[in-house]
Amino acid sequence: MFFFTYVPQLAVLVFVNGPLAVLTTVLLILNESSTIVSVLSRNLVLHDALLDVFDGTLVARGRAELVGQGRQLKSGGDPIQRLGRVLRSPFERFSPKAIIRYVMYLPLNFIPVVGTAIFILLQGRGRGRIVHDRYFQLKNWSTTQKEEWLARHAGAYTGFGTVATLLEMVPLASFFFSFTNTVGAALWAADLEANGPDSASTTAPELREAAKKAE
Repeated sequence: MFFFTYVPQLAVLVFVNGPLAVLTTVLLILNESSTIVSVLSRNLVLHDALLDVFDGTLVARGRAELVGQGRQLKSGGDPIQRLGRVLRSPFERFSPKAIIRYVMYLPLNFIPVVGTAIFILLQGRGRGRIVHDRYFQLKNWSTTQKEEWLARHAGAYTGFGTVATLLEMVPLASFFFSFTNTVGAALWAADLEANGPDSASTTAPELREAAKKAE
């Protein structure tokens, strides 16, 4: 991506961002690369693996009954080995809306400095809205219940999604962070089950730890 697209995009952004275009172009290309990798990996490569990680984490946290609402569970001690056939899969293999939103947000990068930050923040908001799709499905929540919940806790989900987006922009490590972000989302869901709705305002400790390591 850098080899083929850096110079052309830099040539465009330099007119609106001036010298800062050197940095904003890097951030833009990292985000573009992250989006491409995320779409391909989640739809073609990691779909089943991420689902197993999310469900296995819930089982490990003592939420086997909840996971049982969406897949068969076997007896045993290892959380991953207990996972059986999936009865319902929440992850879309292709999301045209996400691609359309991404293209619509791209012009924000023409706004000097703050445009790129807003662009990443909006990407994070969209990312945050899907991190608990599996959890909502296992809870048998309707679309209305889900939307009301997300609206009440928009800040927490936007924060989670923004951190997840930034981590998955790290070159060569995006696949790794796809898994850690999934674990973080599952741990957060387990906390919600244990502590009730008020725990939605907190972010999973493991995700915060991953963010610190990335820094």
